Amino acid sequence: MQVRERITRIEGDLTAAERKLSAALLLDYPFTGLDTIQALADKTQTSSPTISRFVTKLGFNGYQDFQRHLIAELKEGKHSPLDLHRGDRPRVGGFLEDFIARASHIVAASTTSISEAQFNRVTDLLADPRRGLHVIGGRISDSLALYLTRHMRQMRSGVSHLPADPETWPEHLLGMKSRDVLFIVDFRRYQPILCDLARRASEGPAPRIVLMTDKWLSPVSRHANEVVALPIESGTVWDSYCGALALVEAMVTRIAEDNWERTRKRLEAWDAMRLHNEDDVND
Repeated sequence: MQVRERITRIEGDLTAAERKLSAALLLDYPFTGLDTIQALADKTQTSSPTISRFVTKLGFNGYQDFQRHLIAELKEGKHSPLDLHRGDRPRVGGFLEDFIARASHIVAASTTSISEAQFNRVTDLLADPRRGLHVIGGRISDSLALYLTRHMRQMRSGVSHLPADPETWPEHLLGMKSRDVLFIVDFRRYQPILCDLARRASEGPAPRIVLMTDKWLSPVSRHANEVVALPIESGTVWDSYCGALALVEAMVTRIAEDNWERTRKRLEAWDAMRLHNEDDVND
């Protein structure tokens, strides 16, 4: 179990001083926990004995054991296919049957990774036509960002997908307003440049930043207002984004159905403006 999950499970049993510790740790997870015990005590205005009691409540044999677990989580977040490959991976049935079973497990686990309340908050942000929506993802995960962008553009205006070239980002950053939404998708192995983008966006008239990531948390999480952490481990050489795709499809479906009259009018206008409609083909 991750340290973050352990903290969440014992929240109801924490003292006031321990709640200050948990808040600080979760605010900049896991990096705050890598400070020395004295530095953490100074930052949270607690004491070394309080921190020692806190990590014992979490099930660790002292502060060093607590930090070893955090460091192990950070290493997992940097795993590449070279690290994930297992030549002796057990299978249930044929390859396709086994893979679909693994994917189904990821999709099912995704339903517990985001609460209904957070799901509604995020979709409400994306749906709001008063907010500009700016979307970008990582090397592979940008396919999810594009998928979201293309659906959202058919339902509302003011949606842009940031190009891969960071030299073009200043124009987008300069155009972001405080009511806008910056939606970032970043799974392991995280791209530092996306964290830099989020940091710069969070300065000045900052937009709301929504991050879709995994349980190890992209560094973008330091600057995000909403963090959706999804399962991606498939037990194979590749991480799987099937749970993330299912969530994106659920979001765009809710937005369309909850705002159907607006969506219908937008789709009718969109289809009328298509360059190659059926009449063009018949001509």
